[in-house]
Amino acid sequence: MSEDNDAVELDDDAETEAVDAAVEEEADTTEEPTADAAAEGASADAEPEASADAESEAAEETEEEDASPFDDDVMPDDDVDLLIPVEDYLSAGVHIGTQQKTKDMERFIHRVRDDGLYVLDVSLTDQRIRTAADFLANYNPEQILVTSSRQYGRFPAEKFADAIGARARTGRFIPGTLTNPDYAGYIEPDVVVVTDPIGDAQAVKEAITVGIPVIAMCDSNNQLSNVDLVIPTNNKGRRALSVVYWLLANETLDRRGADTVFALEDFEDEL
Repeated sequence: MSEDNDAVELDDDAETEAVDAAVEEEADTTEEPTADAAAEGASADAEPEASADAESEAAEETEEEDASPFDDDVMPDDDVDLLIPVEDYLSAGVHIGTQQKTKDMERFIHRVRDDGLYVLDVSLTDQRIRTAADFLANYNPEQILVTSSRQYGRFPAEKFADAIGARARTGRFIPGTLTNPDYAGYIEPDVVVVTDPIGDAQAVKEAITVGIPVIAMCDSNNQLSNVDLVIPTNNKGRRALSVVYWLLANETLDRRGADTVFALEDFEDEL
């Protein structure tokens, strides 16, 4: 186990359905107004006969939105070299955690917002994507298993598996998949990638039983007792999961020396 495997047991009661639903909605609608959108809004509001005061107010509002289109306080070092621009992480909501924080995840949290949501450090997300790619590149692609019980994680997880030649089990994880040789769907992977240690608890439990490492995408409310390598990220938002799986796929292929490069659009499911 890695340094991440130093916490308490998984707590299936760590999040309630109400909080989970609220955060998922928040996480998947995190695109802030761009400068163009702000300008359009100001233009629409400013009628030809508007007074000078109204025009001045509209201009001031536009300047404020242009100055800070994103909630950009998401990492301590503005000069860090990232795989993609920080704005791309932010527009996908990768940084948005829940209103719950575990002791295990404290080191991956940059701050807490006024609304109580914890903000994940995207520089650590970026770093861990690279580390996970280094790790996965050492395995036979067919011996990598990717799981996702979360609806928003199913499409990008399956696309990730297809991109790197791995296997995917999305939706409900059938008990015995890794532990019961008599089950028709029994497989023996060498490493498991899970979208959420809570939703994918059965896959994590069976991976630990058979002694294979677990890479997990973890939000601020996750416990890490059975996780070997953490990728800190919003693991509830559709766009956030698409971005992380997309980057992980390309980085893994890059470590293998492959020429194939996928576009983000390949990992985004149509609503």
